[in-house]
Amino acid sequence: MGKAKNVVVRRETETGRNVAFQNTRTGENMTRAQFVKKIENGTYAGYHVRKINDVKTPVSNPDNKTNNNLG
Repeated sequence: MGKAKNVVVRRETETGRNVAFQNTRTGENMTRAQFVKKIENGTYAGYHVRKINDVKTPVSNPDNKTNNNLG
């Protein structure tokens, strides 16, 4: 069984881009850029980075659940 996803979106822009995140286990708050860097460094295995409109964007790895997606 995979690790539970433990990051939630705390703020998004008017266009819907997620820009602030929080680790629900540690309470750590992260900007989009900080979260992207941690994903790329392997800190958050349940997530990956996509380039959306030329901006690196954190996204949840797909699974069969709908209640644990970033959004």
